[in-house]
Amino acid sequence: MTLLDNSDKLKNLASLSTSIIFHGDTRDLLPKLPDNHYATCITSPPYWGKRDYGIKDQIGAEERLEDFIDNITSVFREVRAKLKPEGTLWLNIGDGYTSGNRTWRAEDKKNPARAMTYRPATPDGLKPKDLLGMPWRVALALQQDGWYLRSDIIWYKPNCQPESVKDRPTMAHEYLFLFSKEEKYYYDYEAIRESSKDGTGIRNKRTVWEVNTEPFPEAHFATFPTKLVEPCVLAASPPGGIVLDPFLGSGTVGLVSQQLGREFHGIEINPAYVQIAQRRLSHVQLQAF
Repeated sequence: MTLLDNSDKLKNLASLSTSIIFHGDTRDLLPKLPDNHYATCITSPPYWGKRDYGIKDQIGAEERLEDFIDNITSVFREVRAKLKPEGTLWLNIGDGYTSGNRTWRAEDKKNPARAMTYRPATPDGLKPKDLLGMPWRVALALQQDGWYLRSDIIWYKPNCQPESVKDRPTMAHEYLFLFSKEEKYYYDYEAIRESSKDGTGIRNKRTVWEVNTEPFPEAHFATFPTKLVEPCVLAASPPGGIVLDPFLGSGTVGLVSQQLGREFHGIEINPAYVQIAQRRLSHVQLQAF
């Protein structure tokens, strides 16, 4: 594995087939990556107003919902150019609620690293306590921008975070959207077929995936679970293909890609998470320098 920061020259990147972590802002680095190069992109971008990564002008810290959607759409427009014609995008994104125009956020003692210290204002057209509908707002924006929206997968979390709410059900799911660059694309359905519930045979993968969250002590919150990433890698990339994650975080997509015989290129803006990813990936005999 090679570790590159945003001062490295990327002129010869297209010839590199080894795993690489890029340290920098994905908005700056994605345009420097080669076009038509990646088998698939699997990622979970920052959610709007949910977590402070301590980076100035970070995605997810926009004051306006519209600006967040514009930024996300712009990032994935660039991702589309980097994918091979048969490439796909697997996008995990969760939802949230309006703040009721409270500009402060109570301390989260159970998850101190996950919350912002402020709340964005209630977006125009929404009311206090409204569900944002963020996953579908993003999905429809990407569809409008040129992506083929192929599937909305429900990630059901049996061990979801408890909520003390008394006027709605506890949120126990997120979305995982499958997009394609073109009408026809690489999708190995046989690689992710599953046992039928009655145990009588094998069936196509369904659109509700039951996957527990996976705590990761170094990151202080539940990270992108490996069991959620595995079907995406298997279905969307042939052995030896290169997987792209423009929001690498603690490195789960890279870890799973390596375990399944794929290489990966990941971009991460937070230096602390770059270090976590390096340590986490060391057991698959990667060499960082």
